[in-house]
Parts: sequence; C-alpha cells; structure tokens
Amino acid sequence: MNTHPATGRRPAEGPGEDVAHLLVRCLEAEGVEYVFGIPGEENIRFVDALAGSAIRFVLVRHEQGASFMAEMYGRLTGRAGVCSATLGPGAINLLLGAADAVTNSAPLVALAAQGALGRTHKESHQVIDLVPMFAPVTRWSARVQVPEAVPEMVRKAFKTAQRERPGAVFLAVPEDIEGARLTEPLGPLPVDTVRADAPSAAQIARAAEVLAGARHPVVLAGHGAARAGAGEALVRFAEQLGVRVATTFHGKGVFPDDHPQALGAVGFMRHDYVNFGFDSADVLICVGYELQEFDPAKINPRTDKRILHLHRFPAEVDAHYPVAVGVEGDIAQALNALAAAVPRRFERDAAGDHIRSLLADELEYGRGNDACPLVPQRVVADVRSALGREDIVLADTGAGKMWMARLYPTYAPDTCLLSNGLSTMGFALPGAIGAKLARPERRVLAMMGDGSFLMNSQELETAVRERIPLVVLVLVDGEYGLITWKMELELGRHSHTRFTNPDLVAYAESFGARAHRIEAAGELLPVLRDALARDTVTVVACPVNYAENLRLTERLGELHGPF
Repeated sequence: MNTHPATGRRPAEGPGEDVAHLLVRCLEAEGVEYVFGIPGEENIRFVDALAGSAIRFVLVRHEQGASFMAEMYGRLTGRAGVCSATLGPGAINLLLGAADAVTNSAPLVALAAQGALGRTHKESHQVIDLVPMFAPVTRWSARVQVPEAVPEMVRKAFKTAQRERPGAVFLAVPEDIEGARLTEPLGPLPVDTVRADAPSAAQIARAAEVLAGARHPVVLAGHGAARAGAGEALVRFAEQLGVRVATTFHGKGVFPDDHPQALGAVGFMRHDYVNFGFDSADVLICVGYELQEFDPAKINPRTDKRILHLHRFPAEVDAHYPVAVGVEGDIAQALNALAAAVPRRFERDAAGDHIRSLLADELEYGRGNDACPLVPQRVVADVRSALGREDIVLADTGAGKMWMARLYPTYAPDTCLLSNGLSTMGFALPGAIGAKLARPERRVLAMMGDGSFLMNSQELETAVRERIPLVVLVLVDGEYGLITWKMELELGRHSHTRFTNPDLVAYAESFGARAHRIEAAGELLPVLRDALARDTVTVVACPVNYAENLRLTERLGELHGPF
C-alpha cells in the first residue's frame, strides 16, 4: 500500500479518518487503478488522499477528456473507469463522457465535488443541482448526504455501472461531507460478482423451432456479444450451422472479418453492400445487439423478418424489431445450446461471397491509389497494414469513421473503437490514453479528422507528461467532412463546414510530441510503422481527399440486390 508522498505514511483507518480517505479505500476495494480528472477547491482532500493510495491520479487538461479516458478504460476492461471533477463547471464538463458511456454501454463512475450541504438549498457560488442534470444520461445519479453512506453508495455505483447493461453513474460529494471525520469504524463493503445465468431451455427450444424452419437466416452480432466474450461461441455457431455473420460498428471484431462466414459491418448511412445480405433473410439472429448501435429499420424495413434476440436482457421495443423469441442469459451458453438444438446446416449463399469481394475490391483500390491528398481507402488500408491483429485503433466521429467502420478488417473484439451510440466528436485522443492504460501491451492509434482533433488536442500534453505512448493520425481536409457529405447528398450543396488549421506539426511539437506531415501517399505506412514502434507520443498529419464520399454513395445507389 502506498503512503502519502509528503508524510511518508498512510492515515489511520477508523474513527478520526476523514470521508475522503474512506472514499479512496472504497475505490481501492473495487479494484480502481486510475482516476482521471482535475482537482478543485472543494475536493482537495480526495485528491490528497489519492496521493497516499494504490490509485494513480491522471491529471488531465479538460474534464471532458477525463470522462473519455475513463469510458474507454471501462470499455476495454469491463471495470468502471473513474473520472473526477470539482463542482459546477468541472462537473458539467464530465456530462458528455457520461452520456457517451451510457449510449455506448461502457461502465463509468463520475465523481464530482459539490458545495456544502448547508448552501445547496439556495443560490450560492458555483452551486448547481448536479444530480438531476446527470440523471438522464446515467444509470444512477445521487448525492452523498451523510458520511456513513459512502461504502454503500460506492458499492452501488460500481454494481450499477458494471451490470448486464453497463453505463455511467454519477456521485456528488459535498465538500463538508468529504472533510467530515468518522465517529465509528467504516470500511468498504464486500465486492460481489454477478454471474451470467444459463438461458431458459424452453426459450432455446422455441428459438430452435423458428431457426429450423428458416430458409436464409443471418446473424447480426453487436457490442453485447463482445462484452460477454462470446466470440468463440459465435464462430462455432456460424461454422456448425453455416450461417453468415454481420456485425454492428460496435461489434466489429467479435467475429473475425477474415472468416469465410463473415459479411462485414452494417451501420452506414446508405444501403451498403452488407445490407444486401439481409435483404433476402427471413430470420435474423441478433446476438448481443442493442438498438442504439444501428437502426433496425435499415435491415427490416417491411417488418417481415422473424427475429431471435439473444442477450443478457430484453430487447428495446421498436416497430422494426418485433422479437419472435427472446433468449435471455449468458450469450455464449445461448449460442451453444441453440446450435445443439438445430439439427441442420444451411446452404452457403453466393451473395455473401459477392459482398466480401466488393469490400475487398474497395480496400485493394485504396492500396494501389497513390494520389495525394490520400483517398480514404488508402488511409484505411495503410492503418490496417501498420497495426497488428490485437492492436487498437480508435476512429473518431466524422467521414473517416464511416470509411473505417465499413472497410477496416477487424479480427478481435474491441480493437476498432468508435462512438456509435452517441457518435461523439473528440473522444479518440483522450480515449486512446485510457485505452493504452487499460491495454499497455498493445499499440494504440487514434484516427481523427482535423475537426475532432482540435476539440481535445490539449490532451497531447497529458499523454506526453504521463509518458503514455500512442499515435494520433490526423486526417486533414479543413472541413467537417461528414457534414459536407451529408449536405451534398441531401441538399446538393453545402455551407458553413470549412475552417482553417494551425500548423499541426509545430502545434504537436510544442507539446513535446513527435510530429510528421505526410506529403506523398507512399510515406504514410512507413511513418505509421515507425511511430508505432517508438515509446513516445507521435502526431501524423495526413492530407485526405473526400471526393470519394459522393462517389461511394452514388455507386451504392446504383446497386440492386439480391446479389
């Protein structure tokens, strides 16, 4: 156990201990390794207590960055990431990351200071009622009212954040509570682990009956399958029954894209190649799928497909997602049981092979295109070549995300990370810091547009100071390219999407990072490989030409299925 750096000792536990130290002991009991945040006047005792603990406090440059770091740490580990802020504006800056975590089903605990209880009932400096503000974007939002409640509330916070449907939790700690002295011994509550339940045999039998009568079933695997570690079971299921498997953007990698049964990822804003794989399907086997990942209307527009929903919890109600049979419980067990109950193998369809070849052709087109500014297909191909199968790329929201989500071959779950529940811009750089701390053995690359990069670029200083090696690939086009794409597609014109940038190389170097500017297509791959091999922070500014955006949507509009 660490001691305080100034005193060389850890304060005594029990009567006389302040609530700040009790709070830290409760976090230690939950297995917390990092707290991301910025200290404020009202939570100085908490930050001081962390200095004498086993927990590393990661000082950030903006509380929003802290929330994204905690979210990605939680998403990769399954244990709630923790972010911390002072009251008022500091706490409000955690709000976006909390909302992102809820919509992306990632466990997060947000802690914020609050004014003393004696002044929260009236107008008071920096005091705003935070609990109802966080309530719509968290699984639970509460304020600590008495010191004795801390162990129970911390345990409930982590249990709620890490339940079957993970998400964010918010706790406000008033400054007078934080500094209060305990009058009796208090300590963390025992940490209980929730075990996955076996699926109902009756529901498996009903699902098997539906599947046995299917002509052309297709699997849609979502993020819940990745969280449940159901990838191996999903591969066995697909191989035994001969069914094709598509994933959502969040589910990328839970079924490897180089498996012959893989279709690719659905979620693009138009009827993409992979969608054609669903057009002739009569039964959809939705495995760990959640509606915020992808609108079911895009694969069941006529509501005529029978749906099997395999997840730890019931499906959300949607007119285009009429569940024929819901199988609740451990996803891997459900897949194994369903495969054993269906005594047939479905014929291999030629459409799936054609879809795979279309995606491969696009990627090959990129590999051979030497234009500069680079076409997005070339960027995707070079990022894939630079990273290993287990390495992690975070694709920020924008036009680049669409190309990565569609084309980037992914072979392991949670190795291509996107914000697709809330589709938040600016998460990838701070998120990469959380990802690298969660998975230090893997190389981490944040891919961002120049619009996203400038939203949280200050966290370069955090990464450099904390010696967290990562690579930031900035796609430079001087505009909010996804919005330009959408406006041109829907309106035939665009406006108010273009901006100017600083010298991104000089800007990155001013933080102490290494930096490169790509001036020819052939430079990108060797620069990325060199940057990923170094134990430092590197920014790569790469010009990109998004004229391919409209060409893609025009090409998709000309396609007609079934293949």
